[in-house]
Amino acid sequence: MICADELGPVIPRTFPPAPAWSPDGHRIKAELDYSRGPEKTWVYGGLRPADGQALTMTASSRNSVFYQQFLQQVEDANPTGQIWIVTDNLSSHNSLSTRTWLEGHPRIHHAFIPVGACWLNLQEGWWRIFRKAALAGRSFANPNDIAYATTLATSQLNSRAKPWIWGRPAPPTRRLRRRYVYRV
Repeated sequence: MICADELGPVIPRTFPPAPAWSPDGHRIKAELDYSRGPEKTWVYGGLRPADGQALTMTASSRNSVFYQQFLQQVEDANPTGQIWIVTDNLSSHNSLSTRTWLEGHPRIHHAFIPVGACWLNLQEGWWRIFRKAALAGRSFANPNDIAYATTLATSQLNSRAKPWIWGRPAPPTRRLRRRYVYRV
């Protein structure tokens, strides 16, 4: 079983130096260089909950072609057995070209989560950890920097991966304090 989803868009942007103070005591405000241009990057990710290993791929768009490339990478990374992909019902996951591609790859099966229940997909929890490791507080000059950060963070997270279990562990049992009986 593989939990899969897309993250993005991750946009290359650079931050100017921190604002400073002018000689007359006014704060100098630096403009943020931000755009939603053609360089945005999507990150496709798949988490194998049984052992906590993840697979990521960056792409310039979120469409059926790149989703099928991601599925091919998932199939290559899991050479034996049936592969169940748990994902949302995005149009590229259920498009005619994806369904045609899946007919040629009978080992891969889709299980779509209900609309509005994204928390059922364990990949969402992995994205939170991934964002902190790869994207938080960083500025990227181009899509290649995003791809490098994605590859590096994925390999670091895979090096300390553990099986994923849906839900929270039971809280530890609390020892009761000693009870005293007071008599009057």
